[in-house]
This record gives sequence, C-alpha cells and structure tokens, in this order.
Amino acid sequence: MNSATVRNLLVRGMLAGLAAGVLALIVAYVLGEPSVGKAISFEEAHSHEHEMEVVSRSLQSTAGLATGVLVYGAAFGGIAALAFCFALGRVGRFSPRATALLLSGCALLAVYVVPFLKYPANPPSVGSADTIGKRTTLYFLMMLLSVLLAVAATILGKSLAPRTGTWWAAVVAIVAFVVVIGLAYQFLPVVNEVPKNFPATLLWRFRLSTLAIQLSLWTGFGLLFGELAERLLNPGPAKAAAARTVPAAR
Repeated sequence: MNSATVRNLLVRGMLAGLAAGVLALIVAYVLGEPSVGKAISFEEAHSHEHEMEVVSRSLQSTAGLATGVLVYGAAFGGIAALAFCFALGRVGRFSPRATALLLSGCALLAVYVVPFLKYPANPPSVGSADTIGKRTTLYFLMMLLSVLLAVAATILGKSLAPRTGTWWAAVVAIVAFVVVIGLAYQFLPVVNEVPKNFPATLLWRFRLSTLAIQLSLWTGFGLLFGELAERLLNPGPAKAAAARTVPAAR
C-alpha cells in the first residue's frame, strides 16, 4: 500500500471518526447526561464540602461534552485507519468493508469491553480522590494487556490455521484469549468504592449508557469507514466500466 493511499485512508478514518463521534454525542447527551446529573445531585446532597465550580455544569454537558467526544472520535478514527492499513490482507481474505467492521468489533472488545468488565465506569460521585491515580493505572494496565493479548491471539490463530484449519485455529485463539484474560481478572486487584447508599439503578443506568456510547462510536465508525475504504480501494463496477470506455485522446 503506497503512501498516497495510506494518507487518503487516514483522512477518511478521521472523517469517519468525527461522524461516529456525532452519533456517540447524541447517545451521550440522551442517555449519559441524565445519569451524570443525578449522580452529581446525589454527591452534593451527601457531601459536607462544596467546591466552587470552575466550569458550569451547563457548559460541561454541552460544549464540553461535544468537544471531548468529537476530538476523541477524530483521533481514534485516525489511529484505527492506520491499524486498518496494517491489517488489510493480513487477517484473512476480507474485503475492505468487512475488514473495517471486523477491526472495529475487535477494538471495541479489546479496548473497552474487556477493561470495562473488570473496572466498570463509575459516575462522578463514586470513587475517592485519593485513589484516582491507582484506579486509572489499573484501568489502562487492563486495557494494554487486553490489546496485547488480542494481538497475540490473532498471531496464534494465523499460525495454527495451516495445520488445523481456520475454524479450529479461531476457536483455540479465542479460548486462549479468554483464559488469559480470566487469569488477569483474578490476579489484578478489585476496586469497589461505590457508597452503600448509592442508588443501584442509577449506577446500572450510568454504566449501560457508557457502554452504549462506545458501542455507537465503534459501530458507526466501522460501518462508515468500511464504506469509504471500499469505495477508495475497490471502485464500483459502473465506475470501472466507465473508465474503460472513455475514448483515448487523439
């Protein structure tokens, strides 16, 4: 793949990530913000310390939320596009559209779902300020481990495929990934700082909303970028036929 194609895919990836960010922003505003607002109200009602707001809540839930989600979408879209350039043709005989969707699904699983199951997201009023550094380190350690194991499982599957066939190679790779992730879940420390009087329904809704945001972001990106990559790398039959029938210049 030449540098011009990689550059074009990078631009398309960032645009697709930005568009997926708009979709995720809508989900975040509709599903996530109500839970965040209720969690902040709970914290204010049960806290004896009241700090001055540096940024107003209304600004956080509108312009601040939009800036964070859209910048994140464009950034991860560019990174995912570069990963797509490396993965295309190396993970199987998939079309660009299928490769993009497969890559997005695997990334959603490795980057978010696996760490989420061990260290789920908590609303603002949950967690001690003294342990935020430790909790952040553990979360990113789990994320890094998940990504490395996903890459290792892919390599294992490709190495076994010529001897065992694609089906059994995939089964062995997936089982190995699940087993090692399960061991990591057991050995990494548990973090549980949810107050006893915190509403369980609110916590559940907040965590579901964060999962829905990521699901909409990665799914939207996979579908949109897959279509853009397909059109770039595999022009449609009509376009190709038109190009062949253009009379040569005399």
